[in-house]
Amino acid sequence: MSGTTEPFVPTARTKVKRAHERGHYDRETVYAILDAGLMCHVGYVIDGQPYVTPTAYWREGDRVYWHGSSASKMLRHVKQGPPVCFTVALMDGLVLARSGFHTSVNYRSVMAMGQAEVIEDPADKLAKLEAMLERIVPGRWPELRAPTAQEVKATTVVSLKLEEVVAKVRSGGPIDDDEDMDLDVWAGVVPTPTTIGAALDDPALKAGVAQPANLAKIRIG
Repeated sequence: MSGTTEPFVPTARTKVKRAHERGHYDRETVYAILDAGLMCHVGYVIDGQPYVTPTAYWREGDRVYWHGSSASKMLRHVKQGPPVCFTVALMDGLVLARSGFHTSVNYRSVMAMGQAEVIEDPADKLAKLEAMLERIVPGRWPELRAPTAQEVKATTVVSLKLEEVVAKVRSGGPIDDDEDMDLDVWAGVVPTPTTIGAALDDPALKAGVAQPANLAKIRIG
């Protein structure tokens, strides 16, 4: 049910078997990772050919959403209700061990499986598009020209209810073999944070239009 705090139930497809301690099924961990990201990958199969499409997404409650052109191959296929695999991965650092075998990365990831649903109601679709823009830059939607009916019609918005879900997280330093600990090899973690750079004005920006203060509210990573 929407709003539940119960953890996700591991399934045969989501139960982490190798390095099982990295698997997380609590909603707090899953939602925190999803809310830190902005780009996902959606996997699906068309006529036996696997495809993986990167796209922007956002979360509302126990659903994730993504959108695109109504002419999109991926979205036209997803509208038919096939199974999809939705993934988000955030890299936090390079884990440099004393051996190549134990060199790794620190990361946070989420994988969800299910069938995506199309948002058909125009008013609901518009509300979801507003939520997407507000996810990117809080307070941005009221500043923009309102979408036209044709623009809304030309856009497909789909959602995936989070039910069969797992998060996987690796953190901390290298885990070397005991016999390698005395080697004269540097070991440690090189952080790879996601940063928001300074905004760059559009060269065609109308004179006198200042950068809005809400650009400072952008949060990714």
